[in-house]
Amino acid sequence: MRASDYYQLDELLTEHEKECQAKVRQFMEKEVAPIIRQYWETAEFPFHLIPKLGSLGFAGGIIKGHDCPGLSATAYAMCISEVARVDASMASFCLVQSCLAMLTIAQLGTEAQKDKYLPSLSKLHKVCAYALTEPDYGSDASSLNTVATKVPGGWVLNGRKRWPGNSSFADVFVVLARNTSTNQINGFIVNGGSPGLKISKIENKVSMRIVQNCDILLEDTFVPDDDRLPGANSFQDLVNALSFGRVMVAWIGIGIAVGVYDACRRYLLERKQFGVPLAAFQLNQEKLVRMLGNIQAMSLLGWRLCKLHDAGKMTIGQASLGKAWITKQARETVAVGRELLGGNGIVTDFHVGKAFCDMETVYTYDGSYEINALIVAREITGISSIRPSSRL
Repeated sequence: MRASDYYQLDELLTEHEKECQAKVRQFMEKEVAPIIRQYWETAEFPFHLIPKLGSLGFAGGIIKGHDCPGLSATAYAMCISEVARVDASMASFCLVQSCLAMLTIAQLGTEAQKDKYLPSLSKLHKVCAYALTEPDYGSDASSLNTVATKVPGGWVLNGRKRWPGNSSFADVFVVLARNTSTNQINGFIVNGGSPGLKISKIENKVSMRIVQNCDILLEDTFVPDDDRLPGANSFQDLVNALSFGRVMVAWIGIGIAVGVYDACRRYLLERKQFGVPLAAFQLNQEKLVRMLGNIQAMSLLGWRLCKLHDAGKMTIGQASLGKAWITKQARETVAVGRELLGGNGIVTDFHVGKAFCDMETVYTYDGSYEINALIVAREITGISSIRPSSRL
């Protein structure tokens, strides 16, 4: 039994889900853990790991067909949480690839588009990015300003995007833009290197430093009709992929918390003060138990969300509650872990300091705690308070 699986929640997994989990854990511990700290410190991406990640066979996640693995939501959750246990930036790379960009193409694209793009993306022969957020529209993403104008043979895109992960080296971009004729949000596939597509890396981050977040400028970027996603005709059409993404963000939070718990337990047993292991002190024991209890609760809720998703029963609110509550608990768990390491909790040498910084991003992205809470409240009360009744 793994130290963090105190209630033996692994018994809820199928044999295939356990195999997926074990395969990814072995890879992350052997190939990634020994080297990842130096990439975090220099804010560089370990490109040599991409083919190795692709060989594990979980890219594409729950997508069926088109050379994608067609995993259960639980199986993919096990994979991405094991990645996050070692490094949250690499988990975010997987999230953007499989749960946002690829899933949007799979759900809203034509068969020709799926055949063209998904096979190479699922093998990680190509990398994709998802461009929704803008400099002036974060939580209010549905008000985005990037526009798409119909022209003979296709569309011309103009506008700015901010924060898309993977975008400094992406081969394919899923870009959301406002149709100037309908005023509705449409989806487009933009190929890297397209004329008018300009990308600049966001520097000076203190969290998720390995993730290559960028500012994107679209200046008269032409997209042929064949690369317009016909199923993306309003913001509501994007919700299914976004909701699944939130479930997987919750599992990234769980993975981070498990990694911190494992590191803290090992540290408390090994390090001595006043002649005894730190694990012998009552205050430290209470904190370790608090972390462990949080992990059990988070994991059980995350597992249930996966089951609801695969049964077609998960609501938008349920996904949002899972993301909001789990990342809030994970944030607390990681903060307690940082306390346990004292001064060693603010350096990257012991893993916890890096995870502490990365958890801040996970708490915020794919909908902040507050926005997700309001989505849940709208579902349970029938009253939306997301937009103020008057503009101030």
